[in-house]
Amino acid sequence: MVSPKSLFGSKQQPLLGIDISASSLKLVELSGARDGKITVERVAIERLEKGWFNEGNIDNFDEVAEAMRRLVKKSGSKTKQAAFALPSSAVITRKIVLPAGLSEEELEIQVESEASHYIPFSLDEVSLDFCVIGPSKNSSDDVEILIAASRKDKVQDRQGLAEAAGLTAVVLDIESFAAHLAVNQIAKAWPKTAEAPLVALIEIGANSSSLLVTQGDEALFEREQSFGGSQLTQSIARHYGISAEEAENKKRAGELPDDYASVLLRPYISNITQEIVRALQLFYTSSQFNAVDRILLAGGGSSVAGLAASVTQATETACQVVSPFEGLEVAGSVRMRNASKEAPSYLTAFGLALRRFD
Repeated sequence: MVSPKSLFGSKQQPLLGIDISASSLKLVELSGARDGKITVERVAIERLEKGWFNEGNIDNFDEVAEAMRRLVKKSGSKTKQAAFALPSSAVITRKIVLPAGLSEEELEIQVESEASHYIPFSLDEVSLDFCVIGPSKNSSDDVEILIAASRKDKVQDRQGLAEAAGLTAVVLDIESFAAHLAVNQIAKAWPKTAEAPLVALIEIGANSSSLLVTQGDEALFEREQSFGGSQLTQSIARHYGISAEEAENKKRAGELPDDYASVLLRPYISNITQEIVRALQLFYTSSQFNAVDRILLAGGGSSVAGLAASVTQATETACQVVSPFEGLEVAGSVRMRNASKEAPSYLTAFGLALRRFD
């Protein structure tokens, strides 16, 4: 169980939250008022070609760097500090217990010593960071420490992309931590309950999806699965004899033939629903829970018409496609009509942008 703390860097203000996925780059900039209200200042998205970015790896650095420059220019932001994230699969995290009252230097020495037991390669090859979670639940004389480590080349790739776009990467987070932070922000608008609700967040990307189950600040379960929106795009391309690019464009524009819904969309929704049910079942069998209070869908593949209703029916749990911008003030520079269409895709970028308020 891990709290969504910021890792790999200190926070500066203002801050751009930039999420990199297999299909696109997403940018969000937020500002805050003294009364606690958050304003959406900038929102932008830039598509990536297939194969440029795979499973957290930047395979075509120059092309992605150019896309990053276009993204920043498109946003119109003058902010130079940015928060990026690594996928959970690229980061090793461990929670350890150390004596309370250690100095920062003493903590660093102890963390490096403990980290050497968990990391399967030399510490010289990794970027290592830690944060104090709080007092140990089992001993008042100890504190819980969260250690996080990633290969240096992964970190340097994000730093290089930032520099290529004239930015400085001041925060390098973990995608699931950023998404968790975003969910906590969204939950502030929900009716208050005696106990924090148990929330299942399913982010459906182009090639893969993830399940994150949270309760307040606690992350209870995380799992990645190999299903995503590209499966529907590929089915459209095969069925209608068109390219994958044309299939994706027609899918987004709603310009497919009349038989699309019955022949392709409904079977796809059924398959995705079954995958979600199986993912939730894995959580139930590994925990003391047998139900969640809410199911949230996010990511580019979540906005398929009818998917949320199908999941609600199959799980008997309220399911909704989440919009991180709902209920927030929006600056005049944001084209909200366009942003609303892509809103579920911005969840992780929104969570990264929230780091400026930590």
